[in-house]
Amino acid sequence: MSFVLRHMRDNLWSGRLDIFPEDRIVHGFSARQGGVSPAPFDTLNMALHVGDDPAHVWENRRRYLAALGLDAERICTIRQVHGTEIVRAFRRDAGRGARDYADTLADADAVVTNDSGVTLLLCYADCVPVLLYDPVHNAAGLVHAGWKGTVQRIAAKTVERMGEEFGTSPSEVLAGIGPSIGAGCYTVGAEVAERFRTEFSAHAAELVRVQDEEIHLDLWAANSIQLVEAGVLADNIDRADICTSCDRSFFYSYRAAGGRTGRLAAVMELR
Repeated sequence: MSFVLRHMRDNLWSGRLDIFPEDRIVHGFSARQGGVSPAPFDTLNMALHVGDDPAHVWENRRRYLAALGLDAERICTIRQVHGTEIVRAFRRDAGRGARDYADTLADADAVVTNDSGVTLLLCYADCVPVLLYDPVHNAAGLVHAGWKGTVQRIAAKTVERMGEEFGTSPSEVLAGIGPSIGAGCYTVGAEVAERFRTEFSAHAAELVRVQDEEIHLDLWAANSIQLVEAGVLADNIDRADICTSCDRSFFYSYRAAGGRTGRLAAVMELR
């Protein structure tokens, strides 16, 4: 299993994880090139909530989705609030939040669907995008997992929600963890570290490490661990292992930019 960042066209790049079958699902992780947004959002900012001109964001979304062979008019997105709310999207929700942030589906941090023709899209700049696919019931889940969502196990809860909605068995789920901040760059305070040591007590030494008097947190491992504990097979979890803070030529990093920056997008659509 591996992550590949591919050049699509017109300086547009898209990442993919090869665990997901291309004949069943379209997915992608945007990079920051090929768009129209000026600094500090330069150039392919995919988020409507960061202060960029909405017309620029729409053009960026249109370009990137078209490069994936998808229609930006069918985007369905949510207002991400660093919680654990999970919502289900239907085909009728296509277009919710595509052009207008006020028209998003809900305040939530994960969205699931088993309908084709609705393009799930969430935005990130260091937080962890987790993609879930159930090939038996042809259902998908897209998760925004910052530290707050991760310590509250939003990825595992989304697997559980897919079971409730679609009959998904965790052992059949294919999971992908996209580009996001790595442990080498992600430093946290003592309070956050202690929450992870408590919630993931059996794995505390793996997740929380002190280096040069700074506390480092591994969100990739924390999301992988909770998925395995939820019943997802370890061999069914693929990771990009790409740090957004390290590679700012291709990716946005909220921390590295001091908060004023664009956002990447993770996209999923069932065929």
